[in-house]
Amino acid sequence: MRKPILNFKRMKKGTYLLMFLALGLLLTTNSCTELKDQKVAYLAHTLPVSHPVHQGIEVFAQAVLEESNGKLAVKIFPDGQLGTEREVLELLQIGSIAMTKVSAAAMANFAPEYKVMGVPYLFRDKAHLFNVLEGQTGKDILEAGSEYLLRGLCFYDAGSRSFYTKSQPIQTPDDLKGLKIRVMNHQMSVDMVNEMGGSATPMAYGELYTALQQGVVDGAENNPPSFVTSGHYEICKYYTLDEHSSIPDVLVIGTRYWNKLSEEEQGWMRNAAKTSVKAQKEFWRKNVEECLTKLKAADVQIIYPEKLLFAQKSKTVLDEFSKDPKMKKIIEEIQAY
Repeated sequence: MRKPILNFKRMKKGTYLLMFLALGLLLTTNSCTELKDQKVAYLAHTLPVSHPVHQGIEVFAQAVLEESNGKLAVKIFPDGQLGTEREVLELLQIGSIAMTKVSAAAMANFAPEYKVMGVPYLFRDKAHLFNVLEGQTGKDILEAGSEYLLRGLCFYDAGSRSFYTKSQPIQTPDDLKGLKIRVMNHQMSVDMVNEMGGSATPMAYGELYTALQQGVVDGAENNPPSFVTSGHYEICKYYTLDEHSSIPDVLVIGTRYWNKLSEEEQGWMRNAAKTSVKAQKEFWRKNVEECLTKLKAADVQIIYPEKLLFAQKSKTVLDEFSKDPKMKKIIEEIQAY
């Protein structure tokens, strides 16, 4: 097994303080707290409590409690209380907390198998996506993170990412030329935007609102709930539903914690994850409908482009990615579903 991927040198002073405060609180409890006969696992993530993925996590926590008859509980720390996605993953690796929810794009920095999730237009539709995620290919990808001390429990629906801009609508890929588009720190996303003709600009999500206001970037790309909850729709009045990628979220448990659970306790976690996936899909569907209604009321122009144009323009990303034999095999598995 490879050593955990830790890089404390690159962290800012404020992050050091946050991390060590968290460690001081949580290391003493060894990822969980014993309260009489109840074991409590800590789960930290960066989403607001209004987000449909957080709502799915709440269902997970309740299902764990019910499955275990109160013997095992999950305490949720939302809104980035314990750090960024990367920082929380590192806390899982060293056993300071038990669980987190991150984007599959963040997991790709640890387990390369997750990279396939970012390939543009790989999934035909929502049904195809979840057939893959809940099939053997999805299970293999979740398990791949165990080598890096990060075991995936399930995938959550995070919708499809689309472009939004301030000053001009995106009708075709050619409209992206000359525009600086914020993307995640994710090489596949960078390559995709550049191939479509834009100028990909990786940037921390928390910095994006101000960057849009000040014109540092001309736009970004994300799913409808994130576009709304971030408030970016207040600045960007054009939303192009090209749905170029469907990168799911992942419920992750640190293997240091997982391996200390009994088989029965692990079973409770697995069953609760399945229950939460079903509920979260419905939360997501309803939330997207509500968000699109809110965007229209806020005078955001919603554009339904010809997706094939965007797919053709970004096909070189798929071709390049497929040069890796291991990744080509995964892609072929996905396409066969």
